[in-house]
Amino acid sequence: MKKNVDPFVHSREITEALPSGILLTAAAEGRVNTMTIGWGALGTDWGKPMFMALVRESRFTRELLDKNPEFTVNVPYGEFDKRILGFCGSKSGRDVDKIKELGLTLVDSEIVSVPGIKELPLTLECRVAARQRQEPALICEQFRKAYYPAPEDAHIMYFGEIVNTYIIS
Repeated sequence: MKKNVDPFVHSREITEALPSGILLTAAAEGRVNTMTIGWGALGTDWGKPMFMALVRESRFTRELLDKNPEFTVNVPYGEFDKRILGFCGSKSGRDVDKIKELGLTLVDSEIVSVPGIKELPLTLECRVAARQRQEPALICEQFRKAYYPAPEDAHIMYFGEIVNTYIIS
C-alpha cells in the first residue's frame, strides 16, 4: 500500500537523511541496482519539483541511468536496518545483486519503470530531465583536492523530475 505525499512536505526528512545516506535505485535490461548516496538536493528547476543526484562516472548505476533515464530515491522513514546503507554504499552492482543479498522488497512504481524499496519507504519517482558532468577544474580547490583526486572520475549531476512521491506501508 502507498500513501501519496508532497515531496516538499517531507523535505526535512529527505535532506536530514542525505548526509547519513539514502538509496538511489536504477534499472535497465532486467537488472535493478541500488546505491547509497549522500550528495543530492531537493528543489525546483524549470518550474518542476526536482531531485538532483550526483553519481560518479565509474559507477554501475551511471551505466543503468544511461540506458534508462529513470530512478527512484528511497529514503528511510521510521526505523530501518542501517546495514542496508553500509552494504549498498560499499558493494558494486556489477559484482553483487544487492537486492537479493539483503533480501530487499521491491515495490512496483506507479509512473516510472524503476521500483521502490519497501525497507526505505519514502519514495520519489524521478525521470531524468537533464544531466551535467561536473567539471573538476571549475570546483574550488578545497573540494577538488578532497573529492576529485582522479578528475576523470567526476560526478554527473542527474536532475530528476519528481513525478510521484509516496510512503510505502
